[in-house]
Amino acid sequence: MNASVLLADDDSSLRFVLSQALTKEGFQVRATSNVQTLSKWVKEGEGDIVVSDVFMGDSNVFDELPLLRAARPSLPIIVMSAQSTVTTALSAAGAGAYDYLPKPFDLDDLMSAIRRALSQAPDAKSRVSLAKGKQEERLPLIGRSRAMQDVYRTMARVAGADLTVLIEGESGAGKSRVARALHEHSRRRAAPFVTLNLAGIAAGRLEEEFSAPGGKRDQARDGALYLEDVDEAPGEAQVRLAGLLQAYGEGQGPRPRIIAGAQRSLAGLVRAGGFRGDLFYRLNVVAIRIPPLRERLDDIGDLARAFLVRASRDAGPEKTLEAGAVDVLKAHDWPGNVRELDNLLRRLAALSPANVITAQDVAAALRADRAVARDDAAADESFEELTLRRLRPLFTVGSEALESGDLYEQVLADVERPLIRLALQATKGNQVKAASLLGINRNTLRKKIQVLGVRTAAD
Repeated sequence: MNASVLLADDDSSLRFVLSQALTKEGFQVRATSNVQTLSKWVKEGEGDIVVSDVFMGDSNVFDELPLLRAARPSLPIIVMSAQSTVTTALSAAGAGAYDYLPKPFDLDDLMSAIRRALSQAPDAKSRVSLAKGKQEERLPLIGRSRAMQDVYRTMARVAGADLTVLIEGESGAGKSRVARALHEHSRRRAAPFVTLNLAGIAAGRLEEEFSAPGGKRDQARDGALYLEDVDEAPGEAQVRLAGLLQAYGEGQGPRPRIIAGAQRSLAGLVRAGGFRGDLFYRLNVVAIRIPPLRERLDDIGDLARAFLVRASRDAGPEKTLEAGAVDVLKAHDWPGNVRELDNLLRRLAALSPANVITAQDVAAALRADRAVARDDAAADESFEELTLRRLRPLFTVGSEALESGDLYEQVLADVERPLIRLALQATKGNQVKAASLLGINRNTLRKKIQVLGVRTAAD
């Protein structure tokens, strides 16, 4: 006999489409629009698998799932929901669902999930009992895009396991939020979540921070130890960390779950010789890639509104975004990712006099940010980089400088003239002191002043 699917959804059109698709694939289908009928069928032993919407009328299938799991522990249950947030995904895993599908989904994804569920025996011990209440008040992550749904589904599958997780994503993408959400929805959530930043850390200090009494490992106890910016750890620290993780796996003492965060692809760094392969393989048990904000522009509206609500709560009267403002936000490339968006909305909430933030307000704030970024980049530019940038146009095709025949002398004069002028200003026109400052002979200085036409009086 072909497998029997119990289908529950209060949307009659979707129920019809899914029933037809499942039947065409060879499944027997029993469909209902309410949780009560679904529960009755399950308790009577009907069905080989359940596919159910989360909300049907006033009923929430999550409230019923523990009872269904108790009645039929081996029955796989797939939940689907238009409320496609990280809380929904994690709640589905916590309530004992085999898988979670955000609406809308491809029929191929549903069929694959059903076949996978029917071919595997579910392990009840791996289910996580997730706390409710705070989850509903404040989402740890925001976004309904397909890219974020992939993140949520992976999180839901590994939250209850004690596997090491590697979280990769650009600066500001939300790696630490993902790490904390994994911990807060795990069996270890009552224990501490502790962060150890590895950027530039010395090998000796790493060992002290990681394993010495009172160090980060002791502080985390049986909770989670988040190794932040592991890709920025120097070579000697990488060697030491690989040894510490090996000893950690074999020894005694506190055993927090290890979660690592990296701004760059560790696999790419290994191939380029910039990261140790043995350390990579210890960390890369389960990998989660956090997409940059430019790859999930559909989430910007939800993110912006959520950030604005929080910012308004801190800054004063509640403010809103007009629709055109969201379009302007979506047109930005967001090099600082979610953190940049959060900071922008905080600033707009604090500084905008009106209660409605317009597209013009957002555009002006983004222009100001870009100007500051350009100034910061110029300030960080080395003298060599600045010189290269200024000289490069001289070597373009058609440049008159290429035809002059004395380019070397021209460039030297352009550099020496302001250098000597500044030295004379610093010494209040004293040529003896200026020559000493520059490290050249006084006569040489006098000759250059004449040849280059440098003014000797202080400005």
